[in-house]
Amino acid sequence: MAAGAGAVNPAPRAIFFDLDGTILDWTTGMEESWLASCAEHGDGTYTPAQLHDAIRVRRTWFWDDPDRAYRGRMDLDGASREIVRHAFADLGLDDVERAHRLADHYRALRTAAIAPYPGAIETLDAIRSRGIAMALITNGEARNQRRSIEAHALAQYFHCIVNEGEFGVGKPDERVFRHALAAVGCEPERAWMVGDNLEADIETPHGLGMHTVWVDAEGHGLPDGAGIRPHRIVRSITELV
Repeated sequence: MAAGAGAVNPAPRAIFFDLDGTILDWTTGMEESWLASCAEHGDGTYTPAQLHDAIRVRRTWFWDDPDRAYRGRMDLDGASREIVRHAFADLGLDDVERAHRLADHYRALRTAAIAPYPGAIETLDAIRSRGIAMALITNGEARNQRRSIEAHALAQYFHCIVNEGEFGVGKPDERVFRHALAAVGCEPERAWMVGDNLEADIETPHGLGMHTVWVDAEGHGLPDGAGIRPHRIVRSITELV
């Protein structure tokens, strides 16, 4: 396994992966899906771009609040409906049914568009061929996450899948990582955690003594003043093999 500068664990016995933003590309096509839904379900009062702008403002409002974000992870369909309802209200549109149709159309387009990053499946195959145990640790509502896992036949790669909606708590709670370590029979010092979210995927495993790999798919680098320092930064999990 390629280890990178400063690596503390060049020969892992286990590698844990996040799902969305690490294995699955869930951002490509997002704005296009919103625009298409706005075009399909607008009433002509506003252009699709104007509807989209209002929705974008409310998306930020919704997901920036920790309590709403948790509620949204547990019910993505409901979150999308709530976001669009508020966006409609901001524009003076009083049509809840139309708002819900727009949100549901968006969710259908998004679900269809989500796919593994190029080379992700081949990377999992390569790691499995080396006899390295793998676990999948994902936050979100159980049914939605299982649907993504099944749609791309991912369960076959993992000795353990820890799904927030099934386990009862999610990342960054250390119980999630300790459970996965116990499930694969690996001590923290011989395990890697790979994910795209510094707070959810990197901070707690780093504190537990795991080797942490942050996936910076867009190549923006660590945020200014970031207090969390992964052992390694990659653009894609393909760099692990």
